[in-house]
Amino acid sequence: MERIPAKKSLGQNFLKDETVLQKIAGVISVKDEDMILEIGPGKGALTKYLVKKGCLYVAYEIDERMKSVLSSYTDKIFWKDFLKSDINQDLSSYTYESFYVVANIPYYITTPIIEHLIQSNIKISEMVLLVQKEVADRFCAKPHTKDYGYFTVFLNYYFEVSKEFDVSRHCFDPVPKVDSSVVHFKSKEKVDVDTKLYFKFLKQCFANKRKTLKNNLKNYDWSLMLVILEKHGYKETVRAEEINENVFLELYYQTV
Repeated sequence: MERIPAKKSLGQNFLKDETVLQKIAGVISVKDEDMILEIGPGKGALTKYLVKKGCLYVAYEIDERMKSVLSSYTDKIFWKDFLKSDINQDLSSYTYESFYVVANIPYYITTPIIEHLIQSNIKISEMVLLVQKEVADRFCAKPHTKDYGYFTVFLNYYFEVSKEFDVSRHCFDPVPKVDSSVVHFKSKEKVDVDTKLYFKFLKQCFANKRKTLKNNLKNYDWSLMLVILEKHGYKETVRAEEINENVFLELYYQTV
């Protein structure tokens, strides 16, 4: 692999462990008619396994130093910032059945990338994301745990979220300060909500985790909220971190 030093400004840590790379590529099973989107392929360590799957492959890469390396694997690359891209417009000329996203995401833009994918309204079948281990723990958290928060609930509206395996920091070059985890997102059937409004509502629910839900939702009709909470066996003093994601959806419907 060509020696291209990592750029700290881009949050680059290149995964170099071939066993881990193969395991990540093996998480999803695709058909010839499907598409894989890779975000930030870097030097193509994972790309070489993804293109072997035989389906349509495209990628976004902001670092044009990688052109000479990635050209040996594919020419279907958008050389621009994924977060500033219109995904639907970029992929409008492609025909595919199921859509898969695979990425080794820079830690500092993990949440913005997921939000951008969700808000694009593109129909995602599955995502496989390599993220910071602590972030993975939040994504997969359950009620009554310290890692359970508004983004956990938000993700669970769209996906079944599960951790596949942990990845040691020593599998990367340069070596980051923290370990990573591979998280698997499977799309699930959902009712339609206004994504931005629901996200805003959840952030308000968890605004102060030490306070009760009632205190965090002072601007809403609490009597309507309480009817729903008591129906599900919750007391008036309940905190957001104790509530199941399905109940949050019911509470949200009282606000619109």
